[in-house]
Amino acid sequence: MEQQNQQNNQHGGGKPKRGNGGSGRNGQHRNNQNQQSGLSVSGSNVSRGAAVRAQRRVQADAQKIANQYASAATAPAPERRANVIADELGKLKVTFLGGQGGIGEQNMQVVEWQDDAIVLDCGNNLDVDLPGINYTVSDPSYLETIKHKIRGYVVSHGHLDHIGGLKHTVPKFPAPIYGSRFTLGVVQKTFEDAIAETGLDFTPELNIMNMDGHERLKLGIFTVELVRITHSVPEAACMVVDTPVGRIINTGDWRLDPEPLDDHPTDAERLRQLGDEGVLLLMSDSCNTQLPGRTPTESTLQDSFHDVIARAEGRVFVALFSSNMNRVQMTVNAAVATGRRVALDGRSMMSYAEIAVRQGILKIPKGTVLPMREMPSVPDEQVLVICTGGQGEPGAALQRMAEGEHKHIKLREGDTVIVSSSPIPGNEVRYERIGNDLAALGVHLYRHPTHEVDGCGPLHVSGHARRDEYREMLHIIRPKYFLPIYAGTLNRRYYAEMAVEEGWPRKNVIMAKDGETIMLTQDSWERAGEVPHGSLLVDQTGSVVNGIVVKDRVLLSEGGLVAVVITVDKKTGNLLTSPDIISRGFIYMRDNEEIMTGLRNELRRAAQQRFKRVDLDRFKAELKDHITHFLFEQTNRTPIVIPVVNVIGGKGESGSGAPVAKTVHQSEPTRTTEELAVEQEKRFQAMRARLLGEGSRID
Repeated sequence: MEQQNQQNNQHGGGKPKRGNGGSGRNGQHRNNQNQQSGLSVSGSNVSRGAAVRAQRRVQADAQKIANQYASAATAPAPERRANVIADELGKLKVTFLGGQGGIGEQNMQVVEWQDDAIVLDCGNNLDVDLPGINYTVSDPSYLETIKHKIRGYVVSHGHLDHIGGLKHTVPKFPAPIYGSRFTLGVVQKTFEDAIAETGLDFTPELNIMNMDGHERLKLGIFTVELVRITHSVPEAACMVVDTPVGRIINTGDWRLDPEPLDDHPTDAERLRQLGDEGVLLLMSDSCNTQLPGRTPTESTLQDSFHDVIARAEGRVFVALFSSNMNRVQMTVNAAVATGRRVALDGRSMMSYAEIAVRQGILKIPKGTVLPMREMPSVPDEQVLVICTGGQGEPGAALQRMAEGEHKHIKLREGDTVIVSSSPIPGNEVRYERIGNDLAALGVHLYRHPTHEVDGCGPLHVSGHARRDEYREMLHIIRPKYFLPIYAGTLNRRYYAEMAVEEGWPRKNVIMAKDGETIMLTQDSWERAGEVPHGSLLVDQTGSVVNGIVVKDRVLLSEGGLVAVVITVDKKTGNLLTSPDIISRGFIYMRDNEEIMTGLRNELRRAAQQRFKRVDLDRFKAELKDHITHFLFEQTNRTPIVIPVVNVIGGKGESGSGAPVAKTVHQSEPTRTTEELAVEQEKRFQAMRARLLGEGSRID
């Protein structure tokens, strides 16, 4: 994830001129209003109401961003529906806990029949742009209510949006995990990494299923089978579940590739046989339903790789998705044919390749692969590096090589770089940025979206089907009910309309959203309301981060923070020292001396005006409002404001005749800025409630 650069001081914009709002009738009216509400800003031409409204807008915007990833506990409660089905007897429940909102999200469904339940996929979402957040996983709160029923987790393939949530969910709600050999190899690696990185004390029970032998296993009342299907990762599978009311199929991610490089095409014959026997519900991936035709077969790319690598005179770097072992295999094939040595770089690339080599999926001739650290000593015409970073991900291997920050190697003019991918939806800006960075270095760049201009053949095919394949899947399975899954509402809507065009009654085509439950019998389906759902935010350490903290991080990233420390004489209300002002991410204080001087003067006047007239809690609340008002009037910005008040008492209060210093709202050295902000917000809301007669005194 992209990290925020934290600096002690950040430069602000130009300082607006202060107006003469205190002169004239309108200015006097504003000052009268400010005096009635407590403190006033001297000469202000911006009303306190405007500052408060601006602050509320900033907070509302931050809350809106945080709510996109709200947990089940903090997400808005779903609307109550009068026609929610209460009778579950004799009905199959299918609940969607994640994955319906977009491509590559935290895919997860729960299938229930009375006292038995299984979970289909349990992924994470890496496409999260929040400060300090690495990914999200589906909030498993609903599983707490049915944990005694869970008989197992069934996973379709080894991409993290389908398995990345297991290490967070399974330890809380233990049950065996079922999948193909390669998929469970990846699952095992994620748990091993979690043990090493976070100290997770849990060993999952993994059960490999034989797809080619059509193995069928009993999980409580359910019978489960995995059917081979082609995707961009080895050994992907359709998940087939036989239930008391009929068979349901979840395709996972898929395409109908008749000639994959690993010679393991989709088992269309078995899928057709299952369709002949009867399928109650088909749930199908919908990622590319807006694209016509069929996805080209992976084998069509081999000639392109051979051609580009054979023509390259210097070092060659190939950036591709780390899980695509077919693409790695064809790159290795081209390297061997041209006499090049191969190095793999990128943590995820190494993990997937290690599993694939161990299982015999990835075949590399002996002596072909070298450690990355040895590549600088290899002649340029013999160097080929397969790495991550084709999407421009910050910190990925290709990005570090381009920026000169890689430990072993740096890209330079004359190198050949092959980017074997198209931009993931929503990632177009980063994709173009890495392209510009590479072009600026003078490398020979080949990318799939521009391969014709670059002078080569195609360099990428999607792991997902296109419209003709989606249509074919409907007719292979021939389900009674059809429910498109994954990929967001628009793509799912396209697939739903396609099903109607192909002859399915509209009443038998179901659109479901995250959190929703549907119930099925042999002859009917109905909506059954929503269950608690949402997202848990996970940082780089693997720890779950509270949504309140994320909201404050967003506020800090937008407006920064200002902490003000004043020392007040208890008897006179005068300041005993010049106010200390600390700015982080708001303005650079040395460039804004006039604003800082004005703020110090305002703080002195505020203490004289109000300290002895109101109780301490109210004074702090008013001081925070006053600082916010002043800074907004000066800069049109509303940073997080933390006032710290030190009160110096009179003689004799210490018992020895010496003055006593009492710190009010002073932070502990070990407490974070986010914790201070949360506490200040709570105290302010409690004070507001007390002033309105709705709360009690703050201790």
